[in-house]
Amino acid sequence: MSELPRQIGPFRVVRRLGVGGVGEVLLAVAHGAGGFEKRVALKVLREELRGDAEYERLLLEEAKMAARFDHPNLVGVHDVGLSNGVYWVRMDWVDGGDLGALMGSGEERAVVPEGVALAVAHGVSEALAYLHGLKDEAGRSYGLVHRDVSPTNVLIGKNGAVKLGDFGLAKATRHREDTRAGVRKGKYAYMSPEQVRGGVLGGASDQWAVGVLLAEMITGRRPFDGDGPLETMERIREAAEPGLAGMAEDVAAVVKRCVKREAGERYGKTEEMSAALGALRARRAGSDGRAVAEWVGGRLRDGE
Repeated sequence: MSELPRQIGPFRVVRRLGVGGVGEVLLAVAHGAGGFEKRVALKVLREELRGDAEYERLLLEEAKMAARFDHPNLVGVHDVGLSNGVYWVRMDWVDGGDLGALMGSGEERAVVPEGVALAVAHGVSEALAYLHGLKDEAGRSYGLVHRDVSPTNVLIGKNGAVKLGDFGLAKATRHREDTRAGVRKGKYAYMSPEQVRGGVLGGASDQWAVGVLLAEMITGRRPFDGDGPLETMERIREAAEPGLAGMAEDVAAVVKRCVKREAGERYGKTEEMSAALGALRARRAGSDGRAVAEWVGGRLRDGE
């Protein structure tokens, strides 16, 4: 892994927050007049991809689309710049952790309390409902699909805020012809049957991922996991109704609808899924922002 630069443009780099297949996210500090300081997240391309015109175009395209977003459950994108040949995107820094890191892995993997899990899933679904319904100035739908709803892209703050990030895979279907999954992007365990098949993707594909995510948080396992990627993807293609042992009946009903094999059998609009999750959350104790914040704080302390 490359050594971190001390400075990128006007930002002092503090540490690396995460690395993906194409980019990396850095914690940085912006300085201003009178001793002003603010911590921000910077997204840059991985060192070996910097200077590649195609990847730079994709980074800028992602940033320009994300700059249109204005929703409390989406990571905000505020600025783009070029410094010493490196393009950077300035985003909100969420002081907490991503859901994957907070849950942990292996024997240390934590099951999320039901109320907290519902709050997280509801926050993600609110973000997706906004994305799926986003329209341009003429009132035409962008047809956005996130395509990579997974634990590492769900950021949860110490204050209980839930934010969905990483729009690098999101596709605006009205403006592009590559609405098919083609090369299957996204993390395979959260892919919908149509995404695994390389079919046409719509908002219902993101609903599937929310169902898998909610089941994983509450039960500690994903409903279609196999012994490896190929078996998992075959189980996703078949999409037999999961058992969901130990899950409350009303929560299981929402999960089962999200993971119906056919996209048309899921929720007609993501707003409906969000409303269903909101109703479940309203009936549960320990599902408010304070409960989420307490869980995050506890998990961070456990990881120290």
